[in-house]
Amino acid sequence: MGNREDLLAGARKCILERGYANTTARDIATAAGVSLAAIGYHFGSKDRLLTEALTDAVGSAMGDGLEAIIEDCGAGKSIADAFAPTWEQAGALFADNTEALLASMENLLRAYRSPESREYMAEAVEHAATDIDAVIRRTHPELGEPESHAVATFYFTLLNGLAVLWITNPDGGLPTGDQLAAALRVLTGR
Repeated sequence: MGNREDLLAGARKCILERGYANTTARDIATAAGVSLAAIGYHFGSKDRLLTEALTDAVGSAMGDGLEAIIEDCGAGKSIADAFAPTWEQAGALFADNTEALLASMENLLRAYRSPESREYMAEAVEHAATDIDAVIRRTHPELGEPESHAVATFYFTLLNGLAVLWITNPDGGLPTGDQLAAALRVLTGR
């Protein structure tokens, strides 16, 4: 790995061990085995490095988890029949990624105050929706591009909303997959 990759790995390690707010540039540089100056050279600031490290780590963990859930729950079913079982798994996905999810929420507030980090996050959100769209199209090839994109955008939005609910009450604050499916039926008149 080069210094840039070492810094990203060091930042992820420090965030998970110390939390976002308690991670210093010196902690990251030490964990990466590079000089403090390397942070400025490769990322411009510690905040940008932390934003990239968190976005990549959480995006990969949550994205891989959601992809597996969509594939497992959707195989051989229509997208409508797969909806409730898919979202029934959200709590387990969040529980498996608790520390990264908490750090990500901390990062969102900091990224909002940094135009550079906000721009990076906006690109990451677009990339995440594209990744979800790809797995939906593989799992549900009967959907056309506009439909799969709409479902992917909805899934991404639902995932993030449920994550906030789960953080506030991990022991029962989430609606069940069946409750979410029932709400959709009411909203769509079906």
